[in-house]
Amino acid sequence: MPAHILVVEDEEPIANILRFALEREGYRVSCAYDGAEALERWRALQPDLILLDVMLPEVDGFDVLRAIRQASGVPVIILTAKDDEVDKVLGLELGADDYVTKPFSTRELVARVKANLRRASDVLREHKENERYVVQDLVIDLAEYTVTKAGQPIPLTHREFQVLAVLAAHPGRVFTRDQLVDQVWGSDYVGDTRAVDVTIRRLREKLEPDPSQPRYVLTRRGVGYYVRNE
Repeated sequence: MPAHILVVEDEEPIANILRFALEREGYRVSCAYDGAEALERWRALQPDLILLDVMLPEVDGFDVLRAIRQASGVPVIILTAKDDEVDKVLGLELGADDYVTKPFSTRELVARVKANLRRASDVLREHKENERYVVQDLVIDLAEYTVTKAGQPIPLTHREFQVLAVLAAHPGRVFTRDQLVDQVWGSDYVGDTRAVDVTIRRLREKLEPDPSQPRYVLTRRGVGYYVRNE
Protein backbone atom coordinates (compact mmCIF):
# COMPACT_ATOMS: atom_id res chain seq x y z
CA MET A 1 0.00 0.00 0.00
CA PRO A 2 1.40 3.44 -0.88
CA ALA A 3 2.51 5.70 1.94
CA HIS A 4 -0.10 8.08 3.33
CA ILE A 5 0.96 11.73 3.64
CA LEU A 6 -0.88 14.34 5.72
CA VAL A 7 -0.38 17.85 4.32
CA VAL A 8 -1.04 20.59 6.89
CA GLU A 9 -1.17 23.95 5.11
CA ASP A 10 -3.66 26.78 5.69
CA GLU A 11 -3.34 28.19 2.16
CA GLU A 12 -5.59 25.90 0.15
CA PRO A 13 -3.95 26.62 -3.26
CA ILE A 14 -0.57 25.57 -1.85
CA ALA A 15 -2.10 22.50 -0.20
CA ASN A 16 -3.64 21.53 -3.56
CA ILE A 17 -0.31 21.94 -5.35
CA LEU A 18 1.36 19.69 -2.77
CA ARG A 19 -1.45 17.15 -2.99
CA PHE A 20 -1.17 17.01 -6.78
CA ALA A 21 2.63 16.65 -6.72
CA LEU A 22 2.51 13.87 -4.12
CA GLU A 23 -0.39 11.99 -5.71
CA ARG A 24 1.47 12.11 -9.01
CA GLU A 25 4.25 10.18 -7.24
CA GLY A 26 1.75 7.55 -6.12
CA TYR A 27 1.22 8.61 -2.51
CA ARG A 28 -2.11 8.78 -0.75
CA VAL A 29 -2.67 12.35 0.47
CA SER A 30 -4.98 13.96 3.02
CA CYS A 31 -5.05 17.66 3.86
CA ALA A 32 -5.75 19.76 6.94
CA TYR A 33 -6.05 23.54 6.85
CA ASP A 34 -5.57 24.57 10.49
CA GLY A 35 -3.83 23.21 13.57
CA ALA A 36 -6.93 21.83 15.27
CA GLU A 37 -7.95 19.93 12.14
CA ALA A 38 -4.37 18.69 11.75
CA LEU A 39 -4.45 17.04 15.17
CA GLU A 40 -7.86 15.49 14.48
CA ARG A 41 -6.75 14.08 11.12
CA TRP A 42 -3.42 12.83 12.49
CA ARG A 43 -5.22 10.88 15.25
CA ALA A 44 -7.84 9.50 12.88
CA LEU A 45 -5.62 8.68 9.90
CA GLN A 46 -2.26 7.75 11.46
CA PRO A 47 -0.33 8.90 8.35
CA ASP A 48 3.15 7.68 7.42
CA LEU A 49 4.55 11.23 7.15
CA ILE A 50 3.34 14.76 7.91
CA LEU A 51 4.16 17.95 6.00
CA LEU A 52 3.53 20.66 8.58
CA ASP A 53 3.38 24.39 7.94
CA VAL A 54 4.58 26.44 10.90
CA MET A 55 2.13 29.36 10.53
CA LEU A 56 -1.36 27.94 11.10
CA PRO A 57 -4.64 29.31 12.46
CA GLU A 58 -6.34 27.82 15.55
CA VAL A 59 -3.25 25.95 16.79
CA ASP A 60 0.18 26.89 15.42
CA GLY A 61 2.48 24.37 13.82
CA PHE A 62 4.86 24.16 16.76
CA ASP A 63 2.03 23.31 19.15
CA VAL A 64 0.82 20.69 16.69
CA LEU A 65 4.32 19.22 16.59
CA ARG A 66 4.56 19.20 20.40
CA ALA A 67 1.27 17.31 20.66
CA ILE A 68 2.28 14.78 18.02
CA ARG A 69 5.66 14.15 19.63
CA GLN A 70 4.03 13.31 22.96
CA ALA A 71 2.53 10.22 21.35
CA SER A 72 4.15 9.46 18.00
CA GLY A 73 7.45 9.23 16.18
CA VAL A 74 5.89 9.72 12.73
CA PRO A 75 8.29 11.57 10.40
CA VAL A 76 7.46 15.29 10.29
CA ILE A 77 8.83 17.77 7.75
CA ILE A 78 8.15 21.38 8.71
CA LEU A 79 7.61 24.13 6.16
CA THR A 80 9.25 27.36 7.30
CA ALA A 81 9.67 30.90 6.04
CA LYS A 82 12.74 31.47 3.88
CA ASP A 83 15.96 31.74 5.92
CA ASP A 84 14.09 31.81 9.26
CA GLU A 85 16.72 30.14 11.44
CA VAL A 86 14.57 30.46 14.57
CA ASP A 87 11.80 28.36 13.05
CA LYS A 88 14.27 25.75 11.81
CA VAL A 89 16.03 25.39 15.13
CA LEU A 90 12.82 25.35 17.16
CA GLY A 91 11.33 22.76 14.82
CA LEU A 92 14.34 20.49 15.29
CA GLU A 93 14.26 21.06 19.06
CA LEU A 94 10.63 19.94 19.14
CA GLY A 95 11.37 16.77 17.17
CA ALA A 96 10.91 17.62 13.49
CA ASP A 97 12.82 15.29 11.19
CA ASP A 98 13.52 17.77 8.42
CA TYR A 99 12.56 21.20 7.15
CA VAL A 100 11.89 22.83 3.80
CA THR A 101 12.04 26.61 3.41
CA LYS A 102 9.48 28.60 1.46
CA PRO A 103 9.42 29.23 -1.40
CA PHE A 104 10.36 25.71 -2.46
CA SER A 105 10.08 23.65 -5.61
CA THR A 106 7.72 20.68 -5.54
CA ARG A 107 10.59 18.61 -6.90
CA GLU A 108 12.69 19.40 -3.83
CA LEU A 109 9.81 18.72 -1.47
CA VAL A 110 8.96 15.37 -3.08
CA ALA A 111 12.64 14.42 -2.84
CA ARG A 112 12.61 15.22 0.90
CA VAL A 113 9.45 13.17 1.38
CA LYS A 114 10.98 10.19 -0.40
CA ALA A 115 14.21 10.48 1.58
CA ASN A 116 12.43 10.66 4.94
CA LEU A 117 10.12 7.75 4.16
CA ARG A 118 13.09 5.71 2.97
CA ARG A 119 15.11 6.47 6.08
CA ALA A 120 12.11 5.61 8.26
CA SER A 121 12.65 1.94 7.43
CA ASP A 122 16.34 1.73 6.49
CA VAL A 123 17.65 1.14 10.02
CA LEU A 124 15.39 -1.86 10.41
CA ARG A 125 16.37 -3.24 7.01
CA GLU A 126 20.09 -2.65 7.48
CA HIS A 127 20.12 -4.44 10.83
CA LYS A 128 17.49 -7.09 10.21
CA GLU A 129 19.98 -9.84 11.08
CA ASN A 130 19.84 -8.65 14.70
CA GLU A 131 16.42 -7.58 15.92
CA ARG A 132 17.50 -6.39 19.37
CA TYR A 133 20.35 -4.41 20.86
CA VAL A 134 21.02 -4.14 24.58
CA VAL A 135 22.86 -1.19 26.12
CA GLN A 136 23.06 -1.70 29.88
CA ASP A 137 19.37 -1.70 30.92
CA LEU A 138 18.18 -0.32 27.56
CA VAL A 139 16.64 -2.72 25.05
CA ILE A 140 16.29 -1.44 21.48
CA ASP A 141 13.84 -3.70 19.62
CA LEU A 142 14.07 -3.18 15.88
CA ALA A 143 11.15 -5.45 15.04
CA GLU A 144 8.78 -3.66 17.42
CA TYR A 145 10.42 -0.25 16.91
CA THR A 146 10.49 0.25 20.67
CA VAL A 147 12.97 1.15 23.39
CA THR A 148 12.60 0.11 27.02
CA LYS A 149 14.68 1.11 30.02
CA ALA A 150 14.60 -1.32 32.94
CA GLY A 151 11.45 -2.73 31.36
CA GLN A 152 9.69 0.64 31.06
CA PRO A 153 8.86 1.97 27.57
CA ILE A 154 10.66 5.13 26.47
CA PRO A 155 8.79 7.02 23.71
CA LEU A 156 11.24 8.18 21.06
CA THR A 157 10.74 10.02 17.82
CA HIS A 158 11.57 8.39 14.53
CA ARG A 159 14.97 10.14 14.31
CA GLU A 160 15.85 9.54 17.96
CA PHE A 161 15.18 5.83 17.55
CA GLN A 162 17.28 5.63 14.39
CA VAL A 163 20.26 7.44 15.92
CA LEU A 164 20.16 5.20 19.00
CA ALA A 165 19.85 2.06 16.86
CA VAL A 166 22.84 3.02 14.71
CA LEU A 167 25.00 3.71 17.77
CA ALA A 168 23.82 0.56 19.59
CA ALA A 169 24.63 -1.59 16.56
CA HIS A 170 28.30 -0.57 16.92
CA PRO A 171 29.04 -0.24 20.65
CA GLY A 172 32.26 1.61 21.36
CA ARG A 173 32.51 2.98 17.82
CA VAL A 174 32.56 6.78 17.63
CA PHE A 175 30.37 8.25 14.88
CA THR A 176 31.06 11.74 13.63
CA ARG A 177 28.13 14.06 13.01
CA ASP A 178 28.59 13.69 9.26
CA GLN A 179 28.53 9.90 9.56
CA LEU A 180 25.32 10.00 11.58
CA VAL A 181 23.76 12.35 9.03
CA ASP A 182 24.60 9.87 6.26
CA GLN A 183 23.34 6.89 8.27
CA VAL A 184 20.12 8.43 9.56
CA TRP A 185 19.16 11.50 7.51
CA GLY A 186 20.65 10.16 4.29
CA SER A 187 23.37 11.40 1.96
CA ASP A 188 20.85 13.63 0.17
CA TYR A 189 20.07 15.60 3.34
CA VAL A 190 20.84 19.27 2.73
CA GLY A 191 20.49 20.63 6.27
CA ASP A 192 23.37 21.06 8.69
CA THR A 193 24.72 18.73 11.36
CA ARG A 194 23.06 20.74 14.10
CA ALA A 195 20.18 18.28 13.75
CA VAL A 196 22.47 15.56 15.14
CA ASP A 197 23.29 17.54 18.27
CA VAL A 198 19.63 18.38 18.84
CA THR A 199 18.66 14.72 18.48
CA ILE A 200 21.39 13.57 20.85
CA ARG A 201 20.32 16.12 23.44
CA ARG A 202 16.70 15.01 23.20
CA LEU A 203 17.77 11.36 23.52
CA ARG A 204 19.72 12.13 26.67
CA GLU A 205 16.80 14.03 28.16
CA LYS A 206 14.64 10.93 27.73
CA LEU A 207 17.18 8.23 28.60
CA GLU A 208 19.59 9.66 31.14
CA PRO A 209 18.99 10.11 34.89
CA ASP A 210 21.24 13.18 34.57
CA PRO A 211 21.61 14.38 30.95
CA SER A 212 24.67 16.44 31.93
CA GLN A 213 26.42 13.21 33.02
CA PRO A 214 25.35 10.71 30.35
CA ARG A 215 25.68 6.97 30.91
CA TYR A 216 24.35 5.65 27.61
CA VAL A 217 25.09 8.03 24.74
CA LEU A 218 28.54 9.51 25.25
CA THR A 219 30.58 12.22 23.55
CA ARG A 220 34.14 11.88 22.31
CA ARG A 221 35.10 15.53 22.41
CA GLY A 222 35.99 16.92 19.02
CA VAL A 223 34.98 13.69 17.26
CA GLY A 224 31.42 12.53 17.79
CA TYR A 225 29.10 10.21 19.71
CA TYR A 226 29.06 6.57 20.81
CA VAL A 227 27.48 4.12 23.27
CA ARG A 228 29.42 2.17 25.84
CA ASN A 229 30.61 -1.27 24.72
CA GLU A 230 29.91 -2.84 28.11
